[in-house]
Amino acid sequence: MVDDDRAVRFVLATALREAGYEVTGFESAADVLSTLDRGGARPQLLFTDVRMPGDDGLVLLDALKRRLPSLPVVVMSAHTDVASTAGAFRGGAQEFLSKPFDLDDAVALAARALGEGADADALPAAGGDAAGDDDMLIGDTPAMQQLFRAIGRLAQAPLSVLVTGETGTGKELVARALHRESPRARGPFVALNTAAIPAELLESELFGHEAGAFTGAQRRHVGRFEQAHGGTLFLDEIGDMPLPLQTRLLRVLAEGEFFRVGGRELIRVDVRVVAATHQDLEAKVRDGGFRADLLHRLDVVRLRLPPLRARRGDVPRLAERFLQRAAGRFDAPAKRLSRPALERLQAHDWPGNVRELQNVCWRLAALAPGDVIGVVELGDALGAGGAAGVSTGSADGEAPEWEARLQDWVRAKLAAQADGIHAEARERLDQVLLEAALEHTGGRRSDAAVRLGLGRNTLTRKLGARRRGR
Repeated sequence: MVDDDRAVRFVLATALREAGYEVTGFESAADVLSTLDRGGARPQLLFTDVRMPGDDGLVLLDALKRRLPSLPVVVMSAHTDVASTAGAFRGGAQEFLSKPFDLDDAVALAARALGEGADADALPAAGGDAAGDDDMLIGDTPAMQQLFRAIGRLAQAPLSVLVTGETGTGKELVARALHRESPRARGPFVALNTAAIPAELLESELFGHEAGAFTGAQRRHVGRFEQAHGGTLFLDEIGDMPLPLQTRLLRVLAEGEFFRVGGRELIRVDVRVVAATHQDLEAKVRDGGFRADLLHRLDVVRLRLPPLRARRGDVPRLAERFLQRAAGRFDAPAKRLSRPALERLQAHDWPGNVRELQNVCWRLAALAPGDVIGVVELGDALGAGGAAGVSTGSADGEAPEWEARLQDWVRAKLAAQADGIHAEARERLDQVLLEAALEHTGGRRSDAAVRLGLGRNTLTRKLGARRRGR
């Protein structure tokens, strides 16, 4: 095993030795290669970290595959993203192990890699960094780490992929990642939302048409399949495709050939199709709205993209990224979220998923007056997106909005296993009341105390406590 972190080498080597394996540890790629070149014992399995001084783990992987092409290699990293996992699998790694990992899982992985435990459970993914470019997926939660590993594997395989998930979860980003990390990366990536094209025009958009094929077709039009030749075609909202076109699509997927609308020339293409939907295609098959054979052709491998509410731990990084992106667009310093605002964001259910969060962050970047975004500004931005705004109550007895937000805040604190929630809530309530009352009365404490129903001495004591807390 190779890792520049002595502690990682010690605990993993100990666990593997206790399982009956003979383990040799190295702290750099150069040490491993030097030992092999001197005629040292040939390993049966290698664990290697990615980020190390000198040559990294992927360089080592490449060198080892030239010397020992059949050697199974497990790449380890705390920086788990699509690029690193795809790079590992592209280089010939057998598995990618995300740090921190469970030692029992690592031992089970060794057994599987050596052919001793083929029925062992798959490893769960763990947290790590993810890429933050505009067209890249972002996520540190286990659900996203597992997705990254799957993309890393599938990018190398010439298989059709069906991406499922709610609207706004980022299904096109998954398709782009599959393309970017695949052998087709130098070819075109072509995207088409089948639900956004009128049914009578969709056939021409997909397959193209010849001049005179129909009224208004004055010249030849090259369709999306031809445009994507040698690359990837992403068909979004595939569940909305009309049945007659499903038949034509099935032929292209099966034979790789088609005719343009009104044409007689057989067009052959080499295209990888990645389809996506938010619908239950199995239910559509049962109802007769989708062809079962087309579903089987598209659904060779299925990737499920979790909704944002199922990965709330990713909200802070996503929000930071969106605020930075907006600042770049506005040519202004990036705004940041206060801790209460961030907790409020994490407590929100995000029915519109990542797209809704992105819209909220752009509104905040454009409209929030200060550099630090508080709960009030956040509430306005959430309200602008269709969420309930601030209210003082309703005639039918519903709780006022501020109570609902307080409940969200408490739930977030409880989920984070925080202590002293009641005391913190009381302190914040006092702070909000005092600041609002003093602002209303122009700083006159006596008037503020009267409006709040407090004695002047009580108000003064609370103000003193607030200053000491700061």
